[in-house]
Amino acid sequence: MGKKKQVCEDSEVSLDAIDEQCLSSPKEGKRKRLWKQVRYQLVEYHSLPGYLRDNEFIVGHYRSEWPLKQILLSIFTIHNETLNVWTHLIGFFIFLSLTIYTAMKIPKVVDLSDVLKKADLHKLHAELMACLPSLPNMPDLHRFREELKTSLPTIDLIPSPSNWHIIELLTNCLPERFSHGNHTDICVLHNVKEDLANIIAPLMMRPITRWPFFAFLGGAMFCLLSSSTCHLLSCYSQRLSYIMLRLDYAGIAALISTSFYPPVYYSFMCDPFFCNLYMGFITLLGIATILVSLLPVFEKPEYRSIRASLFFGMGVSGVAPILHKLILFWDQPEAHHTTGYEILMGIFYGVGALVYAMRIPERWMPGKFDIAGHSHQLFHVLVVAGAYTHYQAGLVYLKWRDLEGC
Repeated sequence: MGKKKQVCEDSEVSLDAIDEQCLSSPKEGKRKRLWKQVRYQLVEYHSLPGYLRDNEFIVGHYRSEWPLKQILLSIFTIHNETLNVWTHLIGFFIFLSLTIYTAMKIPKVVDLSDVLKKADLHKLHAELMACLPSLPNMPDLHRFREELKTSLPTIDLIPSPSNWHIIELLTNCLPERFSHGNHTDICVLHNVKEDLANIIAPLMMRPITRWPFFAFLGGAMFCLLSSSTCHLLSCYSQRLSYIMLRLDYAGIAALISTSFYPPVYYSFMCDPFFCNLYMGFITLLGIATILVSLLPVFEKPEYRSIRASLFFGMGVSGVAPILHKLILFWDQPEAHHTTGYEILMGIFYGVGALVYAMRIPERWMPGKFDIAGHSHQLFHVLVVAGAYTHYQAGLVYLKWRDLEGC
């Protein structure tokens, strides 16, 4: 017993010897708890193995080669990767919610005023005639125009006698699920304005394919989730760190590549040559970037600037299709609207890449931003902001092309 005590108190003895001899003493329970505190404590930069050394300006609060269970539980503790994990994990759930919302709601009901701005009333008249071949006293086209114009501004209110006829004309095409009782009450509607939009909109528009937009949302979710996972698990072992970093780089390349899909596809959907050219180019560039990131040398700290430049270059390659879009659609307000969003997105991504490469602000005050405020956390926040800005641009593209077509 005395010998074991001496071993435990000997500062030169190895940690393995302490683990084997000290924990078998009568005070095993207390010492085991103490040993867990020592074993899973945060360490400083100079104590890290080589593969975990990336930013010397982050001085402390590192996890190093913990057991997997402790690493998973560390998502709820404070260390220098906590905010790196949560900024992109929260971003993932934001984009998951946006994807579900987009699939269910956009554009279930198009703004009726926007539809009517683009509407061809002659076509509408013909469609309604085909829909209601046996309806007596069908108004002539001029009267139909005037009644439609008069009744739409107040269509969200209770129908008045002056607009009953136009409402009856349109709502007789509505499915029975929109009505209560019989048609003696002129088919009372849950929401007249919404139901009219659902009837009129399909006559003037044919919703375009959504896959480029959902490809972008999928790329964003993959990037955010792979980044969060990488920051949580990379400290487990050198092999897992290597795999996680490759997954992280692949996620960044996927986000940048798929971000091109909505603007390129919806801008050039009527010109297959340029559509395929631009989309093929960015897809090949993204694949090439992922392949380059598989090289072991790519992860070394001295290649940080090259990593940032490579991804930045992918983003800059989007200038060509954006300028081309502006030349083709200079007279279209949607082209300017989407370009404004894309410029803002580029600013977010560009500033994020610059902050990441320059290691700002921790390079100015090493150790002061270990827990919160260092460059990687700022980079994560800017990435989420840029991706959300691009989502807003995507909504404009969908609405524009749904109404315009080719």
